[in-house]
Amino acid sequence: MNELWVLLALGMSVVGVAAGYLLRKYVGEAKISSAEQEAKKVLAAADRQAEATKKEALLEVKDELHRLRTEAEAELRERRHELTQLEKRVLQRDEALDEKQKEVARQEQSLADRDTRLRKTQEEVEALKAEHARTLEAVSGLSQAEARDLLLKSAEDEVRHDMAKLVRAVEEEAKREGDRRARNVLSLCIQRTAANHVAETTVSVVQLASDDLKGRIIGREGRNIRTLENLTGIEFIIDDTPEAVVLSGFDTVRREIARLTLTKLVADGRIHPAKIEEMYSKARDEVDNDIKEAGEQATFEADIHGLAPELVKLLGRLKYRTSYGQNVLKHSLEVGHLAGIMAAELGANPKLAKRAGILHDLGKAVDHEVEGSHAVIGANLARRYGESEAIVHVIEAHHNDVEPQTVEAVLVAAADAVSGARPGARRETLETYVKRLESLERIAESKKGVEKSYAIQAGREIRVMVKPEEVDDDLAVLLCREIAKEIEQELDYPGQIRVTVIRESRAVDYAK
Repeated sequence: MNELWVLLALGMSVVGVAAGYLLRKYVGEAKISSAEQEAKKVLAAADRQAEATKKEALLEVKDELHRLRTEAEAELRERRHELTQLEKRVLQRDEALDEKQKEVARQEQSLADRDTRLRKTQEEVEALKAEHARTLEAVSGLSQAEARDLLLKSAEDEVRHDMAKLVRAVEEEAKREGDRRARNVLSLCIQRTAANHVAETTVSVVQLASDDLKGRIIGREGRNIRTLENLTGIEFIIDDTPEAVVLSGFDTVRREIARLTLTKLVADGRIHPAKIEEMYSKARDEVDNDIKEAGEQATFEADIHGLAPELVKLLGRLKYRTSYGQNVLKHSLEVGHLAGIMAAELGANPKLAKRAGILHDLGKAVDHEVEGSHAVIGANLARRYGESEAIVHVIEAHHNDVEPQTVEAVLVAAADAVSGARPGARRETLETYVKRLESLERIAESKKGVEKSYAIQAGREIRVMVKPEEVDDDLAVLLCREIAKEIEQELDYPGQIRVTVIRESRAVDYAK
């Protein structure tokens, strides 16, 4: 019984599965059929829409083609119109050119006729000139070439004479104006520069409390004085001069060290070789410091900066150097101020002129140690320690060792002459002064044609009177130059000497 129920159940299950399968198959086929119909509808609608879009696009293309055709026809009509206008203008220009060519042809014919007439007129003029020249030659008795040469020579002589008078007048006017301006500038510079007019002595003397110290300075068998002279390089003169020792030496710095050494020894009272060496070392250090301070003070007073320390020290050494009794450091400061003022007045470079003026006598600090003139030595030192070529040139040219090439070089040379030549700046003995005046007059009067000479202004100028019948104006200039050159070669003098040659010509007559 149970097996029957099992078989029945299995049979029902198989029937149920078959029925479900058939049902799902039927539903699926129905859905597929519905989907196919829907797809057909969609495709039909898409075809209708594509057809409509195609028609619209065709219409738009036709409209665009119509518009482009219309624009092209309008542009073509405009171009044809422009071409027509251009053709008209070209035709008009061709007609104008034809008229101009006809006018040019008429003018060429007119010019040809005029040239023909001019040639005929020129031939007539040439014939008349030839006839006139033959008449003149017959009247004057000179050929045409001779007459032309005579006229040219006469005209040349007249023009040369007038030119010489004009040149001389211009030179005299320029000289007067230059002298006037130079005097104004120099007087202004001298007024603005306050300088000491007292000459300094170059003799070093150490005062002693008593003459008993002289023996102690000499020492046993002269050992103390020998030590002093060997250390300092200075000669100690101990003579009958009461309570004084004279120091003699060429090197002013060494002489100052020797003076300080002896002063310290006298103040200490203990004088023996060991003490002498100690005091000499102290004195040397003091002088070195003093030299450095003097150089720095000079640069501060002159307001110049950037000098090499070696140049500052060399500048300070000039404090112990004199020239004809004038302190060289003070002279250098004075030259710097004068050159700076003159440069400012003349529109030159005042800073360069002042710097070069301060350094112009730098070579005098070492000229006893190096061969050559102090100008060349100073220029070499300035170049070695980094000064510009403009400064070097001014230093080298201030005594005409080289020809001055700049305004500042001329101004520094002039300031140097002014500083050294002003009254009281330098001193000379009476004998030397008189000899110099006599030598000046002797040199001038030795020249041919000189009648008399006069040395004036303390020997800073010599005026030479010449015989007018023997010396003309040109020879007077040459004579002046010869006298100046001979003075430079034969004499030693501070500053400069002016040579003036005077030629006086008189014409005297009497009305009766």
